[in-house]
Order: sequence, then C-alpha cells, then structure tokens
Amino acid sequence: MPRIEISIARQRLTVFDDGGKALRRYDVSSSKNGAGEQKGSYCTPRGRHLVRAKIGKGQPVNTVFVRRRPTGEIYTPALGERFPGRDWILTRILWLSGCEPGINRLGQVDTMQRFIYIHGSPDSVDMGKPGSIGCIRMRNDDLLELFDLVAPGTPVEILER
Repeated sequence: MPRIEISIARQRLTVFDDGGKALRRYDVSSSKNGAGEQKGSYCTPRGRHLVRAKIGKGQPVNTVFVRRRPTGEIYTPALGERFPGRDWILTRILWLSGCEPGINRLGQVDTMQRFIYIHGSPDSVDMGKPGSIGCIRMRNDDLLELFDLVAPGTPVEILER
C-alpha cells in the first residue's frame, strides 16, 4: 500500500511506495493559519493520519461538494464570482482521520470531526503556498491521479517540516 507524506513547510504532497521510493509529488496548499490541531483553529493538523473515506468517484471534474455531497453544481469562474466567500471543495474528497489520541484523534483535536480533507480546488487557487482553512487543497487533475493511487486506510503523515 502506498503512503502519503505532506510537508507543510514545502507545501508538497509526496506518495511513496512500500519500499520508500517517491512515486508522485504534488504542490498543495495547506492552511493560511499554519499548523495546529485544535477544533475551530482552521489550522492544518499534524501527525499520523489515514484516508478514512474516498468520496466522489465517478463525479465530473469540478463537481462542487458541500458536507461531502455533490450539490449538482459544476464550478466555473462565473460561479466563483457569484459566491466569492465560499470555500470550494471540488472534484474528489479524501477524508482524513487522525491516528494519535490526544494529538489528532478524539476530543477537541479530532481531525475527522474537524472535516479535514485532501480535496480539489478551482484552477485559480495558488498551489505551493498556504491558503486553505485547514484542509489540503490540490489541483483537480493531480487529485484525480492521487484518488486512483490510494485506498481507504492509506497512511498519511502531515509534517511541519
């Protein structure tokens, strides 16, 4: 099974094979508030996680999701202009769950209860620099590739370095 490592400092997601060889590297965008686990902080949680669920298989590129459900909308720049304050979750969702009780699992630090995802974003969103409200944003084409590479249970390590 592959594993994912996300570097907050580098704004990069790397997929490794079982032998530790890097298979893919993607530029991402983590939280504009930095790293942190506290509920309501809008920070990207650190530590050991796993892919809890894969959501959106078979949906068109730029499908808009709200609460992990397709809204029936397809994102366009015009839709983005109509709703400028919306946090766009597009194309696919990899829902993360923390593995470390008291650090990123259970209570006020639970990654899954904070609804932290790896998800697609509008093409206009800059990658390679922080900008999200906690999630890991990716380009849609990159996310489609990643979605096909991983399964539920895939380990995900989010590092500050």
